[in-house]
Amino acid sequence: MPSSSILLLSVLLSSLVTAYPTMRFVRRDSPPSPSLVASLAPQLDFESGLNPTGTGDCDGAVPGGPKIPCFCPPSQADFVTALQANVAAGHAVNNTVVPIAFPTDGSVASQAIRIESGLSTLQNLRGPGVGCPAVSSTLSAQLKVLQSPGATAASAPTAEFAPTAASVPTVTPAPSATPVQVSVSSSSSTSPSADVIASLAPQLEFESGLNPTGTGDCDGAVPGGPKIPCSCPPSQADFVTALIANVQAGHAVNNTVVPIAFPTDASSNSQAIRIESGLSTLQNLRGPGVGCPAVSSTLSAQLKALQR
Repeated sequence: MPSSSILLLSVLLSSLVTAYPTMRFVRRDSPPSPSLVASLAPQLDFESGLNPTGTGDCDGAVPGGPKIPCFCPPSQADFVTALQANVAAGHAVNNTVVPIAFPTDGSVASQAIRIESGLSTLQNLRGPGVGCPAVSSTLSAQLKVLQSPGATAASAPTAEFAPTAASVPTVTPAPSATPVQVSVSSSSSTSPSADVIASLAPQLEFESGLNPTGTGDCDGAVPGGPKIPCSCPPSQADFVTALIANVQAGHAVNNTVVPIAFPTDASSNSQAIRIESGLSTLQNLRGPGVGCPAVSSTLSAQLKALQR
């Protein structure tokens, strides 16, 4: 290129920089700020240390329900700090295959997604699946109400079954977010038929027994990700059978504190809820928390795609 052309190009570039000194590019998918995450973070609505048994266990947030470690849940402040880190990363920092989304509008769908991300944060506080159980908070109850038919953005959430172990911290939501009435006192929904559930059941999109190590472990659905039991996942037919039972019961039959909802319309929110119920079914196939990990299917990836 002639030197005169190079000089002309340099002048043009210099003039552009001078004319637009504040020009910058911002990622469209930038996560919300830590302060916004804090203002919209769901409330755990429970504190640790209630009625210790002397063996390290204490009462959980569900009266008569499973015991929890006495150090659970974390303080609301520590929970929010962990949630902020996860939202900024786009996944659970202690379990990178778990997606974390945090929409900031006031819709029912976005409130539900924020609670789901709170549950994932709670359950992976210290490592993959190492944290505090869902029953150390009222998050599952809040989510169940948001997932029920006819849920609307109405008034501040209240968890009627929560023990009054101590005063509960509150966070003022951003003006654009109107929380949903949360009450677990009744359930008037009628579950869809088995045929409808089967037709709308999410696909696992993975089969068991890939590249066995010889020690009972096989490759999971995430290339290079965690190994999974070679018995996982179940067949699609067995998965659908378990999902039908859970939907008709309104909860995981093998872990009754885990709510199961299954809306049948085609909205993105309803598709996401069906996938969440599929994940809960997969992870509680044989007992409370005893089943197949999320990475034995593509359900987490499907959910993440819907939450973008």
